[in-house]
Amino acid sequence: MAYPFPLLMLWIAVVVSVSTFPATSTSRNSLGGFARKGFRATLRRVHSGGNLTGLERLSRAASRGALRLSVAGTEVESRVRPGSGEFLVEMSIGTPPAPFEAIVDTGSDLIWTQCKPCRLCFPQRTPVFDPEKSSSFSRLPCSSNLCSALPVSSCGGGCEYTYSYGDYSTTQGVMATEVFTFDGNVTAGKVAFGCSGDNEGSGFNGGGSTSTLLMGAIAGGEEDKIGNSKKVTTPLVRNPSQPSFYYITLEGISLGRTRLPVAETAFKLNSDGSGGTIVDSGTTLTYLNGEAFGALKEELKRQMGHLAADESGATGLDLCFRLPPDAEEIAVPKLTLHLGGGADLELPGENYVVADKSYGVACLAMGSSSGGGGGGGGEGGMSIIGNIQQQNMMVIHDLVKDSISFVPTNCDHI
Repeated sequence: MAYPFPLLMLWIAVVVSVSTFPATSTSRNSLGGFARKGFRATLRRVHSGGNLTGLERLSRAASRGALRLSVAGTEVESRVRPGSGEFLVEMSIGTPPAPFEAIVDTGSDLIWTQCKPCRLCFPQRTPVFDPEKSSSFSRLPCSSNLCSALPVSSCGGGCEYTYSYGDYSTTQGVMATEVFTFDGNVTAGKVAFGCSGDNEGSGFNGGGSTSTLLMGAIAGGEEDKIGNSKKVTTPLVRNPSQPSFYYITLEGISLGRTRLPVAETAFKLNSDGSGGTIVDSGTTLTYLNGEAFGALKEELKRQMGHLAADESGATGLDLCFRLPPDAEEIAVPKLTLHLGGGADLELPGENYVVADKSYGVACLAMGSSSGGGGGGGGEGGMSIIGNIQQQNMMVIHDLVKDSISFVPTNCDHI
């Protein structure tokens, strides 16, 4: 099928269902009231202020993705680099609401922000949150299940935590619950989050003045019935060694009508916690283990043989094709991910091939995870379904039914 240029627009629909809190006024609505239709929040790229082409943004994303893979197999408390997410969402916290910019990242399990009084705080765009000025702020007791679930916690003035990242940056504070407000009037109450007053490490300064409240654990709750016959649902898989990630079973891949010659074991989640496949909004590109990625590249070159392949790596991506002069569209085969439970997730061309007319190329927005530390190296390795492959998809994390659903959606019209 042919896809017109540009192929760079990215919208993500995020459906969130958490425990709700009574609204403080008639103009603010409980999140539970939006369970059937969700709500729309404006997302902004982390580097949206830079004068970068789509391909240049992808090249930078590939570098960040390599870091993501390098820490994915480390200790439980060292899963991601702070600020490594790709998109920011505007929201508010507390009563009355105080504005924040939050990183949307399903690969992080702790929601936190800087709080007063702050012993060590880094610069951020919005004011540091002052819990004394919020009537809905409540500290979590040490006896709470969420406190005991933290990798490192202690009991002093409430549930106190220390959270570390892959670059050895650390944040310390107290766990509490608060009201989060989205889209100006949609509220989620009693959301557990970290109120940090001590933040050390170079990683926190990498995002400039961006607030680093990490949005990971908020996704969950019940999946409502959505009237879309194309909804694809697959079971979530538990990995005790990496409980923060959303693992699914990837059984195989087809390009056009051709099933790639890759064994199901290539994507297997191993008994030691390595390998497997995760869905991650905080990673731009999709990464496949070496065997699968190699097979995909060869088949894509075969099916797009009418275009000259460029594997020099000059763009920062593994495989590109030279575009004909004055080309307005290119023919790209459909990519299908065969998931557990008999689910087939079909991705149109724009969800895995990105064209950049200024460079005269169309590039595969995917890479190899082999050797990245995400699952044992060699031809194995953790596979990651990134956010480009999730564009124009409503992605529903149902933590009650242990499933994840993908609903093709024109996100520009919801």
